[in-house]
Amino acid sequence: MIEAPALRRLLVVDPCDDCHRLLPGLRSVGWDVDSCTLENAADRTCDVGLLRLQPFHLERPEAVKELISRSGTEWIAVLDQEVLRLQNVGDFVCEWFFDFHTLPFDVARVQVTLGRAFGMARLRGQGTIHIDQPEHELLGDSKPIRELRKLLSKLAPTESPVLIRGESGTGKELVARTLHRQSQRHSKPFVAINCGAIPEHLIQSELFGHEKGAFTGAHQRKIGRIEAANGGTLFLDEIGDLPLELQANLLRFLQEKHIEHVGGSQQIPVDVRVLAATHVDLEAAIEKKRFREDLYYRLNVLQVVTAPLRERHGDLSMLANHFSHFYSHETGRRPRSFSEDALIAMGKHDWPGNVRELANRVRRGLVLAEGRQIEARDLGLISQLTIAAPMGTLEDYKTRAERQALCDVLNRHSDNLSIAAKVLGISRPTFYRLLHKHQIR
Repeated sequence: MIEAPALRRLLVVDPCDDCHRLLPGLRSVGWDVDSCTLENAADRTCDVGLLRLQPFHLERPEAVKELISRSGTEWIAVLDQEVLRLQNVGDFVCEWFFDFHTLPFDVARVQVTLGRAFGMARLRGQGTIHIDQPEHELLGDSKPIRELRKLLSKLAPTESPVLIRGESGTGKELVARTLHRQSQRHSKPFVAINCGAIPEHLIQSELFGHEKGAFTGAHQRKIGRIEAANGGTLFLDEIGDLPLELQANLLRFLQEKHIEHVGGSQQIPVDVRVLAATHVDLEAAIEKKRFREDLYYRLNVLQVVTAPLRERHGDLSMLANHFSHFYSHETGRRPRSFSEDALIAMGKHDWPGNVRELANRVRRGLVLAEGRQIEARDLGLISQLTIAAPMGTLEDYKTRAERQALCDVLNRHSDNLSIAAKVLGISRPTFYRLLHKHQIR
């Protein structure tokens, strides 16, 4: 027995008389139609939206932008001759709506447009993610990110110090915040300090605090970052940049669990869990006498390594879509998807700045994009850029090509591995065997 196709939900906002006359015909061809005012639209869900655009919408466009951004679907504008004559209505409609119709309706054309909008909304929804809970901030489904989440769930309940290592832009502070949030200290402060961003002569005061009159400019007593984190978590970012003198003071605190303010003599007990992060090779710094070996072993009780973006196969498009939605509110533009050209360019890029670089490029792309999709040039990438591989045997070339093909198809079809296998023209078991062979996912 063939099942009837599921109803497609259409929401009509601020409908006019012509809109009401249109609805019975739409219901007869499979649309489940609901209507409401703009004020109540935020509480409704739909597959496609139809909005009767009126002058007051254009005078206060924020409510329309908010509705379209949060709905995660496509919208069609309905305009009469009065609205068509308004200044900038064309730019507004092109930016925020999938299509538009003028009154009176051409019913057949409306049905075609709604069908296209429904199809585009479903395509846009693939790879789109909405984050409601903070525990979902470590985004991705690649093997490195799955293993990272599993490791953090084991380390978070402990009280031991954790050293977080990884390249710049790989989310080391996000890892630290996740450890704090999942720990028994989650209701207490999380205090972060970047050891490389504070002038050397101020770091001791920032960490340990100072008494009034301790030095020129110390007009009042100040609590340091360590004391401010009492009961919670202290995150020391770029610990490798901490001067040697301060390394000794930090080691003393880790051993004795108390501090002294600069210019003071009172010992102040402080209970914190210390997390530290670095992108530098601390072992090499120890050999060069730039980092204390005893401090290293105090901090490196447990260790977490964050994977660079180029090794997180399949996460690229998911993260890019997330940033497109996240930064759309900041830029005042609707979220945009990425063209095939842009996806290929992103897949070929090495991402030396990792996730931070991806976020910045997507942010730039949202501002510069002129069409309905973000193109490679909007991201500052060259779509046909090819990096010459070093010479090797024929088998080396085959292996590199095989791995590149797997990475490319995962970047575009990570949500459906059956389709990924079909794109490559291989069976699903063969696809899994190749993933295992190249240690992907």
